Amino acid sequence: MDRRFVALLAVLVLSLSGCTLPAFAPNGADEPARPGGAGASPGASGTADWTPCPDVPRELVGQAARGMSYDCASVPVPRDWTEPNSGETYDVAMIRIRSASQRDRIGSLLLNPGGPGASGIDYAVYLSFGQAMGGLPTEITDKFDIVGFDPRGVGRSNPVKCIADADQDASFGGDPDPVSQADFDKIAALNKKIADGCAAKYGDQLPNFSTEQAARDMEALRTAVGDEKLSYLGFSYGTLLGATYAQLFGDKVRALVLDGAIDPTENYVQGAEAQAKGFERAFTNFTAWCTKTPAKCPIAPDARGAVTDALAKAKTAPVRGADGRDATSGWVFYGLISSLYTESSWITLAKAIAALQTGDPEEIFELADQYAERKPDGTYTNMFDANMAVNCADTDDAPTVAEVRKLQGEWRAKYPMFGAALAIGMLPCTYWSGERDPYPAGAAKGAPDIVVVGTTGDPATPYENTADLANMLGPDVGHVLTWEGEGHTAYPSTKCIVDAVDDYLIDLKVPQEGLRCPAR
Repeated sequence: MDRRFVALLAVLVLSLSGCTLPAFAPNGADEPARPGGAGASPGASGTADWTPCPDVPRELVGQAARGMSYDCASVPVPRDWTEPNSGETYDVAMIRIRSASQRDRIGSLLLNPGGPGASGIDYAVYLSFGQAMGGLPTEITDKFDIVGFDPRGVGRSNPVKCIADADQDASFGGDPDPVSQADFDKIAALNKKIADGCAAKYGDQLPNFSTEQAARDMEALRTAVGDEKLSYLGFSYGTLLGATYAQLFGDKVRALVLDGAIDPTENYVQGAEAQAKGFERAFTNFTAWCTKTPAKCPIAPDARGAVTDALAKAKTAPVRGADGRDATSGWVFYGLISSLYTESSWITLAKAIAALQTGDPEEIFELADQYAERKPDGTYTNMFDANMAVNCADTDDAPTVAEVRKLQGEWRAKYPMFGAALAIGMLPCTYWSGERDPYPAGAAKGAPDIVVVGTTGDPATPYENTADLANMLGPDVGHVLTWEGEGHTAYPSTKCIVDAVDDYLIDLKVPQEGLRCPAR
C-alpha cells in the first residue's frame, strides 16, 4: 500500500471473511522480535536456518491455514551495503509457508505488501488461507513456497520506533487542512518534533532504511532461500522495491509481478499530486455509486456534501467516542481514506458518516484505526515510523515549508477533498535531517519480461503510473495488465486477473498485450 504522502499513512488492507485479523506488534523497538519455536526443519536449499513457527498464524488469525506449514528464519545483512564488511548488521525476518499438496516445486515466491512499513510476514500468513478468503490460489501454493519478509526497519526486522503514541494521535487527529497560519504552524511543529525525535534516536542509521538498501537485502534473501533466480509479487510500494531490485539485479530475475505501480521517475511533489488526483477520482466514483444505489448508501443522494459537512462539523464540534477520543476532522478524514482502498468498504463509509450524523463516531474510528494500525489500548505498531524512515531516506527533493504552504492552497482548489492534505503530508520529509539515498529510476537491464498490473480506479497508486513504470523498465521488459475495477491493487480480484498472473508466475507466459480485465 502506497502511503508516501498521506501523513505517514499505511495499513495492510486485506479482508478475510469470517476471520478477525488483529495487528501484530513487534515485541521490541530496537531489536527484531523473532517468530519461531523449538526444533529445526530443513529448507529446500540455501543457507536459511528455518524453524517451525505455527505461533505466528495463531497470533494473527487464531489458527493456521489447513494443509499449510509455517517456518521462520532471519538473514543477517549489512546495515550499509556500501560498506558490507563493516561488521554492523540488521536481521531480516522471513516466513516460509508450504502447502502439503505442493508438487513440481518451482521455487520461492517472495512477497511484499507495500507501505512502506507493512509486514510481509503478516501478509504471507493472510494469503495462505486461500483464494476463497482473498488469498493466493492453490495453483500458486502448489508450485511455490510462499516467502514473506519484513524489510529492514519493519515489524520483526530491527523495527524503527521513534514516534510516541501521543504524537501519532495528534497527527491523525489533527486538521488535515489547517487554513489559518497558526493552525498550519501547529501541524508543522508536530512534524518537526517527530522528525527530530527520529534523528535523535537513530542518527547516522537513517539513510540505511532506504529502498535501495532493502532491495539489496532481497538479493541476500534470494540466496538464503536457495533460488537461482527471484520470483516476486509486490504490491503498491512493493512495486518500487521490485523495480529497484530489477534495476540492480536484472539477470537474477525470473518473474516479477508489480501490482499497483509507483512511478519512480516522478519527483516528490509530482508523486504527491498524483495521489491527490487518484483519491479525488476514487471519491468521485464512490459518490457516483451512492447516487446509483441509494438503498445501499444512507447518505445519498449527495454523498460528497454529507462527507464535506461531516468534516466541517468535526472541526468545530467533534463527537466524543466511547474511549474518550473526539472524532475530529483528522479522524474523519482518515476514516474516509481507509474506506477508499476497497470497493467493499464504500457501504461501510456511508454507514459510518450516517452514524456520525446521529452522534455515533464508533464506525468512523473503526475505519481510521484499522488504517492507522492503532490498537484498542491506544498504542501503535511501527508502521508509520518505518514509513517515514523509508520515504524520507528515499527523498532528496522534498519541498520547503513555504512551498508546502503554497501547494496546500493550490491543490485545495484542484482536488477539494484531498489536495490540501496530500500537500501537508509532505512535511515529514521536509523536516527530515537524515542523509538521503534516492532509489534509481532507469531501465532494468538484463531483466526478462516483467508484468505491471494497474487498476483504473486505484486511489493510492493511480492507474497512469502503470504504463509509466512499465516504460521505465524498458520497452521489451515491462508489460501492462489492466483491471477495470475499484480500490487499491488487482490481484487476486477476478478470474481474468488471476489467470493472467498465475500463467505468468508459473509458466512465464506474458499476458496478451493490452489485456483489460473487467471489474467483475
